[in-house]
Amino acid sequence: MGCSFSGLNALYDAVNGDGDVWINDNRLRIVRQLGEGGFAYVFLVKEVISDPSNPGVSKKLKDSSDDGTYAMKKVLIQNSEQLELVKEEIRVSSLFTHPNLLPLLDHAIIAVKAGPDQSWKHEAYLLFPVHLDGTLLDNATVMKAKKEFFSTSDVLQIFRQLCAGLKHMHTFDPPYAHNDVKPGNVLLTHRKGQPPLAVLMDFGSTRPARRQIRSRSEALQLQEWAAEHASAPFRAPELWDCPSQCDIDERTDIWSLGCTLYAIMYGVSPFEYALGESGGSLQLAIVNAQIKWPAGPKPPYPEALHQFVTWMLQPQGTVRPRIDDIIIHVDKLISKFSY
Repeated sequence: MGCSFSGLNALYDAVNGDGDVWINDNRLRIVRQLGEGGFAYVFLVKEVISDPSNPGVSKKLKDSSDDGTYAMKKVLIQNSEQLELVKEEIRVSSLFTHPNLLPLLDHAIIAVKAGPDQSWKHEAYLLFPVHLDGTLLDNATVMKAKKEFFSTSDVLQIFRQLCAGLKHMHTFDPPYAHNDVKPGNVLLTHRKGQPPLAVLMDFGSTRPARRQIRSRSEALQLQEWAAEHASAPFRAPELWDCPSQCDIDERTDIWSLGCTLYAIMYGVSPFEYALGESGGSLQLAIVNAQIKWPAGPKPPYPEALHQFVTWMLQPQGTVRPRIDDIIIHVDKLISKFSY
């Protein structure tokens, strides 16, 4: 398994011309494209076993798929800065082992000729388990169109799983912050007779959580980084307007988690209404924690869930609860409202 930068381990099988990809010892056939964004493409792939007596597929892969299908992310790398970012995503993804965090199964980075000038660029191939039921955002979009809502029990069970995954990240020494918790980064798998399985993905923005800000230039630098790496409707207030003297910690994720709990219930961030208002400001709505509660299911969600969201969405990061506090509280709510 291990990371390979040799340029020989993830090559299209040009001889057969059939769109196969090798990632280290694993041969994979592209079935179809699942999505794209920026310089990245995600494909549904299926392992190709040419010799059944010697499948050559690592045990980690065999244990992660019942039918030999996976999701493969292909990243087109344009420069050395992007190359370092992908290497860091691979390094960080490899740290985590938790059922509610998407595992990186295999990976390779290859050098490719970019054009007639013979310059070299890189492509990265990252292999993951596939979740064909889509993201929480995909599910919320469909449910909103049908005026459907998750039950209170499912809301809490989905949220509890996200808390478990984040706790794993937050208890590292030093702690890691995901930095982009949102419905688009939560994969759901529907299960008969059980709440959906929820898995947090995309560690491209994940960094050590604790930062000491001691100057205006450091504060601005953090704001610029956050503007690029943390989705605006789910971004914590201290990442919008960072003081020149402050300590940032993993509770930036708790803000995003509160926004995501709201989105599990209502399908959007609690602050996206500001984008549709004349003269509305997303940043002002966030830094002032101006939450609006839309019409929900009938009967409505318990007021205790609204209070839970409000508790997480405290503009001052230093008084926001930590993940252990959140888990204690959600477990109490599950015991009260699950049926």
